[in-house]
Amino acid sequence: MSTSASDAPKAAAVAHDLRVVVGRLRRRMREVATDGELSPSQVSVLSRLGKGEPGADTASGLAALEHVRPQSMATTLAALEDAGLIRRDPDPADGRRLVVTLTDPGRERAVGDGQAHEQWLARTMAERFDADELAVLARACALLARLDEQ
Repeated sequence: MSTSASDAPKAAAVAHDLRVVVGRLRRRMREVATDGELSPSQVSVLSRLGKGEPGADTASGLAALEHVRPQSMATTLAALEDAGLIRRDPDPADGRRLVVTLTDPGRERAVGDGQAHEQWLARTMAERFDADELAVLARACALLARLDEQ
């Protein structure tokens, strides 16, 4: 289900506009975040751990899910561990592996930030969009989710 070559310029323009809009929305949502600043990658890791995503319990699994090098994930995890938001413990089934889990403050942070972001976004969308526009956004979300499918 691909588009024709004549659609490539349109896809490039939409990609540019989408990147700009998503960047602006990310910045706005960071303004809504609770106390303490975290990088976008740190927030993403907390979110994945909070959701209990399959494969998100080790550094290598998180690196694969986030599409980053293991060294970059190690830096992200070290910062989260220093902040007391995660801990790394030996895997009882394989002592060579470290299992990454949220601490209680990490769980509170993941839930709190997510709720604050979603509440702001829901309130803003309800104020600015009618029912038909919200339906279009729902369909767009399904399409955008396909971009991240492997």
